[in-house]
Amino acid sequence: MSIALLIFGILSFVGLVIVHEWGHFIAARRSGVEVEEFGIGFPPKAATITKKNGTEYTLNWLPLGGFVRLKGEHDGDKEKGSFGAAPINSKVRIMIAGVAMNLLTAFLLLTLVAIIGMPQLVDNQFKIASDSKISDQRMYVSYVDEGSPADKAGIQVRDQLLSITDNKNNTIELGGVGNLSDITKSLSGQEVSIKYIHASEVRSSSVMLLETSVVEASRKTDTPKGYLGIVPTDFIVRKSTWSAPIVALGTMGQFTQLTMKGLGSALAGLFSGNTAKATEQVSGPVGVFFILKEGSTLGMAFILMIIAVISLTLAIMNILPIPALDGGRLFVTLLFRGLCKPLTPKMEDRIHGTGMAVLLTLFVLITIVDVKRFF
Repeated sequence: MSIALLIFGILSFVGLVIVHEWGHFIAARRSGVEVEEFGIGFPPKAATITKKNGTEYTLNWLPLGGFVRLKGEHDGDKEKGSFGAAPINSKVRIMIAGVAMNLLTAFLLLTLVAIIGMPQLVDNQFKIASDSKISDQRMYVSYVDEGSPADKAGIQVRDQLLSITDNKNNTIELGGVGNLSDITKSLSGQEVSIKYIHASEVRSSSVMLLETSVVEASRKTDTPKGYLGIVPTDFIVRKSTWSAPIVALGTMGQFTQLTMKGLGSALAGLFSGNTAKATEQVSGPVGVFFILKEGSTLGMAFILMIIAVISLTLAIMNILPIPALDGGRLFVTLLFRGLCKPLTPKMEDRIHGTGMAVLLTLFVLITIVDVKRFF
């Protein structure tokens, strides 16, 4: 399962990058800029798939995305058919086309997910209340208090709680977080049977719930206790019909705000010298793999939503004025135009080369943090 998910994760990421590069490809072609190579993966080159209309389509050994190589990519190139010789409006269109494709992909995927059932990943997730129907609701364990009844029974974080059977053999289905609190309070001090799912296996464990007096007394201390000793969380799936495109747009706006907030915290940590704070706000390929692994039991809608969020994140990252990325190239080009100064190939390479070095360093740091976090 893990190998299949790893392959699926790599293919999904490569697919999103190819979609991004396809945007550059189409925009360049329509602007009269020649595309010398469209590569799947990064060099070294493994094989040439075909050559058509002056473009070489290649397969490369490093499965980390893809690229488009345009004729005369430097802003100062003036040869006919080159990127440098294109009008400024064409350059802008080519540079933002990849971002536009990722935004479109995220929108289409989220619209589909809203129709088949959108998982709630954040509190107060965007929805149109009049066209929102809960199609699935499950309860998971997000925290287990050490030494609690749940801990003694072997219940662990990420287990799904199904039902509670009391000492009179009455079974109560667990429908939500509030539902659990009321049930365990009514059965305080009793030995009950908890039915739950651990690692795709249905289990049952006997649990002696805490007495009400113990729970109430603990609330006056720094370590309040619950009857079962867990922090539950709901996994809710909502379906939409006519409002699905609106839900997709609202969700994109909400996750864009959250992404920018996370990037702000990461930058604050980076500039303050707090590397741990800077890297804990983001995840690399290792982190994404584990998110897919943990969420694979939640269904295809969850996986599609994560892919949509990754596509949205790629769009956000690429539009930021970071040298080496699309937004950085656009910013530098417009800046030198505004200053009425020529952007020489040497200067352009130095700016974007430095940006790429910083990005690669961050990529390595994030990967190291992910490995420490998940292994």
